[in-house]
Formats: sequence, C-alpha cells, structure tokens
Amino acid sequence: MIAGNMMNEKKYGKMLRAMSRDGSARAFVLNSTEIVNAAIRYHHTAPTATAALGRVLSAASFMGTMLKEKEHSLTLRFHGDGPAGTILAVSDYYGNVKGYIEHPDVDLPCKANGKLDVGGAVGKGTLSLSRDVGLKEPYTSQAPIITGEIAEDITSYYATSEQTPTLCALGVLVAPDYTCSGAGGVLVQLLPYPDEETVSLLERNAGFLSSISSMFAAGKTNEEILRVVFQDIPYDLFDELDVAYQCDCSRERTARALIAVGKREVDSILKEQGKVEVCCHFCDQKYTFTEKDCEKLFQS
Repeated sequence: MIAGNMMNEKKYGKMLRAMSRDGSARAFVLNSTEIVNAAIRYHHTAPTATAALGRVLSAASFMGTMLKEKEHSLTLRFHGDGPAGTILAVSDYYGNVKGYIEHPDVDLPCKANGKLDVGGAVGKGTLSLSRDVGLKEPYTSQAPIITGEIAEDITSYYATSEQTPTLCALGVLVAPDYTCSGAGGVLVQLLPYPDEETVSLLERNAGFLSSISSMFAAGKTNEEILRVVFQDIPYDLFDELDVAYQCDCSRERTARALIAVGKREVDSILKEQGKVEVCCHFCDQKYTFTEKDCEKLFQS
C-alpha cells in the first residue's frame, strides 16, 4: 500500500515564462527533474532511454503551454529507426505531460564527450506534432528528424513547419542509481520584427546553456537560468506554472476503448483468456474486465 501511494504521488516541476521588454522574444524555462523521475518509476527506463524520453517530455511540456484553449492538447511523436523505437509525449494546456518509449531498456555506450547517446537511440525518421483542438480530426504537421538529439529537432521543426526562429536546449542527467539528478530545458522564440541587437545577445547567451541538465542538478533555479538567457537584455516575467507527469487514464475511458475495439474482438480475448486486461502505456495502470463486465458494456 505504501509503495502504491508513493507511485501515485504527484510531484511537480516548475516552468517560468517571460518576454523581453522590447517584445523581440519570449522564453520558457522548465525544471522537469520530477517529471523525468516519475517517468522512470512508471517505465523502468535504462539511462539512454531515460534521457530520450525525458527530453521529449520536456519539449512537449513547452509546446503544450502554447495551446490557445484549456481543452486543447497535443501529441509529440518521434518515430525513428534507432533502437529506442517510437517515443511519444502528450501535453495539456497547462504543460502537464505523460509519455512512453517503445523500448525502455535501450542503453547505448556514451559518446566521446561523455554524454548519453540519445541521437543514436532515436536514429533518423519523422517528428510529428498533432494538436487536438476540438475538431473532428487533430491538426498534424511533420518534419524530418535531423539529429535525434531532440532539442535540435525541435528547433528545426519550428523553423521549417511553423517558420518561427527558435532556440531549444534540453538535457537529462542520470545518476549512477539510474534516477534523474537534473533535467529540464530552455525554449526561446523570436517574435515578429525583433530587434537585431537583442537577437545577437540571445545568440551569444545560448552558448552558456550547453550543460542545461548540470545547471539544474547543481541547484540552479529557473530564475537564475532565465537571467542567463536574457543576460544584458531587459525582460519581464509573465508567470510560473506547476507542471507534472500526469496520466488521465480511467476505467471509464478504458471501457470506451474496448467498445471501440468491437464485441467480436473482445469476445475472442475472453474466450482465450477468460478476462480482458488493459494496461495503460503511460502509467502502467492495469484495468481488468470480466466476461460479465464486458457483457454490460456492450448492452449499454
């Protein structure tokens, strides 16, 4: 019982949003250490898988807070040919996320610089972003995976698919015990008609963010990192958000999914196994339906 309570206890990360005073750029800073540790507990990821999934979760959290309505959501998917397989994260309007990695046990030798080889785990393929804005079908856009390191791919996606100049820095530092000791990122986007001097300063300051995960692991606050982003640039804070790894699965939603599968398929599973057990990809929660449960579902 205690273990279950610890598993379900929600721990929050923090996201800070700000804008340069001259209206040239907006910036987001996210400490996602707690989000990544929740993902580790749910998916039992090896270090390289942790870094890959953690970066995708952080990127999706940034993107979610750009949605226009509270009811909207988005899905960020990396479908590469590397050993990690598909990596997916879903975010809501508030930046809360959930996600999974197809092969959570993937772990590659570190690169020459000592960093985890996320690019090797992801490989080449397609990045897709689907926004569910309440229409019949979600709006989906795609871009090629450039490096598989996630941050560079997000930068490229915004440049090619949305024509928005963007700086993205993401990192996940995995401790020897396989927990996350520091994770998070920075996203900076230029707004229309930016001041050239501000742009030059932002490009200069980007060079100070190469070890973003180490900055969080060392205890740097979002405010301290934001001051690095906007060094020598006047800015105003917009707000701070509590963000979490948050799965919204339920028995009711799972029941609706079974109905969508169809009675014939469900009956086939019942005949073979005597019950239908559905496991949530995002939080490993299991929902069991007996033959009587399924009969009631399809009667209703």
